[in-house]
Amino acid sequence: MVGIFCGYSAKPSSIIAVNFKGNIVSEPVLHQQPFANIQTLKPLILTPGDPAGIGPEISLRAWLAGSHNIVLQGDISYFREIADKAKLAINFAEYDAQSFAGNRDTNCHVLHTPWPVPPKLGTPDAANAGQIITAIEQGVAGVKKGQFSALVTNPIATHSLYQVGLAYPGHTEFLAHLDGHGKRPVMMLANAELRVIPLTVHIPLSEVESSIEDADLSETLLIIGDGLKRYFGLARPHIAVAGLNPHAGEAGYLGRFEVDKLAPFLADFTLEDVQISGPYSADSLFHKEARDTYDAVLCMYHDQALIPVKTVDFFNSVNVTLGLDFIRTSPDHGTAFDRAARLNARPDSLIAAIKLAENMALNAHGN
Repeated sequence: MVGIFCGYSAKPSSIIAVNFKGNIVSEPVLHQQPFANIQTLKPLILTPGDPAGIGPEISLRAWLAGSHNIVLQGDISYFREIADKAKLAINFAEYDAQSFAGNRDTNCHVLHTPWPVPPKLGTPDAANAGQIITAIEQGVAGVKKGQFSALVTNPIATHSLYQVGLAYPGHTEFLAHLDGHGKRPVMMLANAELRVIPLTVHIPLSEVESSIEDADLSETLLIIGDGLKRYFGLARPHIAVAGLNPHAGEAGYLGRFEVDKLAPFLADFTLEDVQISGPYSADSLFHKEARDTYDAVLCMYHDQALIPVKTVDFFNSVNVTLGLDFIRTSPDHGTAFDRAARLNARPDSLIAAIKLAENMALNAHGN
């Protein structure tokens, strides 16, 4: 399908209507039919997140919804307590790799790690923070050793973990440290309709332009291209690049970033078997006809990426970390301490994160 965009041309003197013809996009990964050989996939490991949040509840609801090829980390007695309070009929078993039957299993398997202090829904306790960190470390180690096919992480509250010495600004940076390869962790937000990547994340808008270097662009595009091929099964993915300024700078009249930096960089930068185009005006990049012409969008800042993906499908969007040597997905929401005690949380995003992790693992193994 072809979309018409107001985008910045290779010539800095003009704005043109771009005939934006990309690859024919394969069926969105979250809409794919189950793979025939799903039973051969090793289980996914699901970290507990903060036990005072909605993580334990949505983990159980995801299992009930059919996500049985997962192993839950946490205190099995606490999971039983949550199931009883939420009136969820679940049989539990401590995880044993020999007896685990994947999607055929009728028991919810838990890699039992007791909490130092009994959790209270809605009230995080710093006494459990160390175990939250340990669970993440154990989950990563299990995936890197090949015991599990992918890591799915429940939400944490980093401010609680700072109290016990967490030296990283967030979950993603901590995972990159545990990976140990020094690569840039790249955050992708994905649902069945759209994949977006913010080049800059948690910095003020006033600092975005000055913080972007050619090395940031090249490394991020390389990681995106590799991830789309390896984990999403795209032979020649198309990455569209959004401009920073309104109308992608309007030939320099609304900002010089596109004219002076972004367009020249994209004109010279190439990746093998990856199509890269842009910069495009972000205001005409996310409607249905546009989405059909590319496989992912590299955005220049946080809200430019997250607003459209959450508008398209708020409840089924998934946080994916590219650039690691293992697969990591996560629901795209927080701990929701303020509503955890209600025990009526929606598990949609976690279910989508589990499905996406399974598909990524199967693609990575060539199945």
